Amino acid sequence: MPLPVVAPEKYAELLDEKAQRIRAQFAEFNPPELQVFDSPDSHYRMRSEFRVWHQGDETYYVMFDIGEDPKKDRKTVRMDQFPVASKLINKLMLDVMEAVKGEPELRRKLFQVEFLTSLSGEALITMIYHRALGEEWEALARELQTKLNASIIGRSRKQRIVLDKDYVIESLKVGERTLEYQQVENSFTQPNAVVCEKMLAWAVESTQGIGGDLVELYCGNGNFTLALAENFDHVVATEISKTSVKSAQLNIERNGISNVQVARVSSEEFSDALAGKTELRRLSEMDLDSKNFTTVLVDPPRAGLDDATVEQVAQYDNIVYISCNPDTLYDNLKALSKTHRIERFAMFDQFPYTHHVESGVFLVRK
Repeated sequence: MPLPVVAPEKYAELLDEKAQRIRAQFAEFNPPELQVFDSPDSHYRMRSEFRVWHQGDETYYVMFDIGEDPKKDRKTVRMDQFPVASKLINKLMLDVMEAVKGEPELRRKLFQVEFLTSLSGEALITMIYHRALGEEWEALARELQTKLNASIIGRSRKQRIVLDKDYVIESLKVGERTLEYQQVENSFTQPNAVVCEKMLAWAVESTQGIGGDLVELYCGNGNFTLALAENFDHVVATEISKTSVKSAQLNIERNGISNVQVARVSSEEFSDALAGKTELRRLSEMDLDSKNFTTVLVDPPRAGLDDATVEQVAQYDNIVYISCNPDTLYDNLKALSKTHRIERFAMFDQFPYTHHVESGVFLVRK
């Protein structure tokens, strides 16, 4: 996709264009007024990755500006700074490149650098090479890690060297609470932390006073789980990624939350277990029969919900649907609107200066 061009003076206009597009696309469902949640107009992305280009004696970061045909329309763009990324990433870009240029062992066959940062000021740098890494690289990387006050990971084929840790701890403010999240290298997290805080606050406000128990599908590292737990008696969250489940469990404990259980199962497996079609040992200790599930939260990938999951979700009185693709949300709502009406409708500008839109819909049974 094309690289975003950061232009703060145009941000309000571009945001309004997105909002108008979403209002028009979903008008047939007669939703309430769209709530629009903006982003910072620069330095909003907490993670970024850059290819490293070697040209003679020169070394620098690049990204690819990709057109309609990714194979043919692909332009290399030098990146000395990246205003999309957090201010900390921009500082580290300079510091890492200076170190790489000054040390042949850090520079040789360096292929890619990935940055993960947090609002709380932590940083993780992954340096990826097209060669094996040895003791000399590790010693230099440890010096750099200390100098930058950031964690460093070295990667090459069949090799992963974690010098300190492979995660950052993010602190997100939701209402009067501050929640802490472990965010692990190469696992999914919301890239725009400021907008993520607004998404969590919206979800908490939407489900205030509902009571009963919550089912969450695709829970990731517990991003919504932790924030919503106070609104329900019990929360049962499911996730298929082993790394994300481990992080979710750690985050639950870290935040002192006692009414949440996480299971590593797919949405289909959970649906079958809930319907009594199958028994899973991983779910047996959750005592699903005793739960009063009033609400379901789904935050699916871009493909949206498949037909079986839509059918399952429609069985709940309340549905919180977080979507990263308005087209698949629209398709799913054509089915869900037969049984539910839209109580709240929101747009979260996770990705300014692009066509991408994150949406939130809160539905209640008719």
